[in-house]
Order: sequence, then structure tokens, then C-alpha cells
Amino acid sequence: MSSSGSAVDKTYKMLIGGDWVLGDEGTTPIINPATEEIVGYAPEASVAQAEAAAQAAQDAFPKWWRTPPAERARLLQALADTLRERQGDLVPLIISETGATAMVGSRMQVPVAIERFERYAKSAARSLDIALPPSAMQATPLAAGGLIGGVVQRQPVGVVACISPYNFPVVNMAGKIAPALAVGCTVVMKPAPQDPLAVIELAEIMHEVGFPPGVINIITSSSPAPAAALTTSRNVDMVSFTGSTGVGVRIMEAGAATMKRQLLELGGKGAGLVLHDADIAKAVSAIQSVWAFHSGQICTAPTRAIVHRSRYDELVAALANVAPNLKVGDPTAMDTLVGPVISAAQRGRIEGYIQAGADEGAEIIVDGRRPAHMERGFYVAPTLIAGCTSTMTPVQEEIFGPVVVVVPFDDEEEGIAIANSTEFGLYDYVFSQDSDRAYKIARQLRSGNVGINSAQRNHEAPFGGFKMSGVGRDGGDFGMLCYTEMQSIIWPG
Repeated sequence: MSSSGSAVDKTYKMLIGGDWVLGDEGTTPIINPATEEIVGYAPEASVAQAEAAAQAAQDAFPKWWRTPPAERARLLQALADTLRERQGDLVPLIISETGATAMVGSRMQVPVAIERFERYAKSAARSLDIALPPSAMQATPLAAGGLIGGVVQRQPVGVVACISPYNFPVVNMAGKIAPALAVGCTVVMKPAPQDPLAVIELAEIMHEVGFPPGVINIITSSSPAPAAALTTSRNVDMVSFTGSTGVGVRIMEAGAATMKRQLLELGGKGAGLVLHDADIAKAVSAIQSVWAFHSGQICTAPTRAIVHRSRYDELVAALANVAPNLKVGDPTAMDTLVGPVISAAQRGRIEGYIQAGADEGAEIIVDGRRPAHMERGFYVAPTLIAGCTSTMTPVQEEIFGPVVVVVPFDDEEEGIAIANSTEFGLYDYVFSQDSDRAYKIARQLRSGNVGINSAQRNHEAPFGGFKMSGVGRDGGDFGMLCYTEMQSIIWPG
């Protein structure tokens, strides 16, 4: 947040073609999910402003593409350096907008964004070209024979509409725009409507450090129409979206008419497959992250504990012991582990899934609905639902809140089948003290990512999902490749 005053006193604007503009449709209040107070006011873009941002990015693309990679790297590093200086202002704003706890906000919001900008600054000048071995070709009616050489080069895809979610607004946006800018794309940023202010602050810093006009643009809106306009605009070459599967489907449909390239990182329903020989302490440590890491608002979370029946009672008891002891409260307190969820609507949605579990015959072991000591804010405390079957609603659908469901299984084949039984396939986990067994099972899971005995991430690994969890991969060098097109250039030897 700007040091000149609080966010609620600041007039936030959008950046289109190097100019800061007010929203044609006025403003909308951004609500602190912990206090239900107004954090600030975000501009409301019109469809015409979304189109103008796309046009500005398209106009800026040829020059940015020709900009020496070393200069693109310099700007990305300058952005990282300035973010590091300003994070003391940004972190409180992000905590206010998102409800993230102080621990998550200070360690996982801005610092990870800085790391991503630095990582792609270092790679901006790296050649992504692939030399092809000479190919001996016979003469044809098309051309004489001979040795034919070639190279596959990577061209930037063009203008990328980057549409980010509410859980990690700056980090997720950084993960999109850093590799896109590094390879020579221009971008239109569209942050989630619930918490766009810190992303506007990010755009202000980018403008300040010298990114040329039109290379970075930002629009904000609580209406879906401006974002939808980006998905159909002929000035947008690619949509990079993180969010719900339902919206992802609409984006894919909308982009078909213009053959938009797409990176869609969508919903998840992480399976934590706990085998008969698992280290229960390790399994509990990972599964409790559903509660203690951003109130379960994580698409990679192991929200389904699928447990061998011989260890079922032990695991349920261990989780039931942990859940009530995780402090739920003010996210600005350093000892708070569970803050609010993003909105009243999301709280109601989560409570609906808990009730659905009870109605369908599951047992609510720990019920986190409406914690009594929190008079204000959109809180759901850690909730544990046991005795589930694989077909129950809270087992099949993404809840995106601090709710763990437990399903028993009798043999590995059944456990794998249950893990694979949802429409999602983003991130699964296997817990076993036999690493060979765990590895073989991991290879049978229909999931883009599998963790073995750990919920830790490797940010160089390709990240994305199978099935309805999305299309495409980002992360590490894969994050640069996904914002490029392959061009084959062929010549006679």
C-alpha cells in the first residue's frame, strides 16, 4: 500500500496503454473478510476499457518482442528489487484484502512473487531454440534432394490476458506475467474481483520501474463482462487463467472462435492416499495443511484423506485431535493459523457442503461452522467429515475451504480407484514407508502432480492438471515455453 495513506483513502485507477484511468462504471468496495470493513475501492472497468487494454497490449507487442532480452531481464529484476523494498506496505494490504494470516501473508504472498520475478529475470536471455539434426531427403516434385537443416525457434505468443484468483493475488499474477514478459509477450492483467488492490499496486510499481506503455495493462471489475471480453477479443492471443473449472470451461468455449492459446489451471480435489504402512504423523502433517494453510483455499490441498481401513481409526483420531487446536481468529495475529474465507458467499457455500455430507450419511467429527468466538468475519473453523463414501457430494466436489473428508479403502486397487474417481486431477499425495510402492502407485494416479510423503512443492516442476483440472503447464522453464509458439525454420544444407 502506498505510504501516503491508507488504501481506503486512495483513488485506485487502471493502467491502459501507459495511462492511469478511472473505471467507466464507477467503483466497488473491497471488503476485509476478517472484519467486514471496507479496505478500499476498486475501479469498475467497462467492456470498452477491456478492449482498449487489449488493443494497447497488441500495439505494444511488436516493439516489446524486439526489445533485447537483456533489457527485459533488467526490468524484471528492477521490479523484484522494488517489490522487496515495498513489501512492508504491500503485505498488510494483502492480508486485509484476502484474509490471509500474518504468517501466510508475510512468507507466501509477496516474497514468493519476488522470487518468481527474479527467476524469470535470470532466464529472459536464455535461448529456447532447438537445433534439428540434418535430415537426408530424396528429391520430390517440390524440391531437390539433399541434406535439409532446421531449427525450432520459440516466438512469443503475443498478447496474454492474465486472469488470476483471489487466494494468492500477487503471487499467482507474478507466475503468469513474469514468464510471459520474459519471452516477449505483452499482458493485460485482470485480478479477481474480491481483492484486486494489491495487483493494482503491483502495476504501479511496474510502471514506475519503466516497463514501456502498453506492455503491462490492468483492468478490474466485479462484473464478468470485461473479463469475458478479453476471452473473445481478437487482440488477445492467449488466456492464462487460474480459477474454477466452471469458468475455465466458459473461457475455453469463448476462445474457440479465435483459436486462443490457453493455460487453464482449474479446480482440484486432492487425494491423500494413506497406505497401510504409512507414517501417520507425516500424513497428518500434510493433511492438516487443508486447515492451517490459507483456510483450505488452495487448489492443491489434500482435501480427501483416502485411508487403508487398518489405519482409518488412527488417522481420524489424530486429525480430530489436531483440528480443534488450530487457532482460529484475527489474521493479523502471528499465532493465528486459520483466518477467514474470502466472502460471505464462499462461507455459505462451504457450510452447504458440510451439511450435504451430514445429509448423505457422513459423520461430522469436528464441525467448524460459525465459530462462536468470532462475531464478525467470514469464518469457518477446521472441519472433519469421516465415514464418507467416494460418491458423496463433499467427496466429489471442490469445497475450497477448511474441510477434510475421510474415505476408507480395503486394498490398493480400490484406493487408487477412489483417488481417480473425481473429475479433477490436479494434485494427489501418497503416504507409505515403502518408497517403491508409493512411486508405483503415484504413476497410476490420474493427476498432473503427485507428492510422496510430503506436501512440499518444487517450483521448477511443470504444474497443471489432468481431466477437468485444466489444460497446459507452467512453472520453471515450462512457464516460459507455455507463452511461446513453436516455429520451424528449414533450409538446404
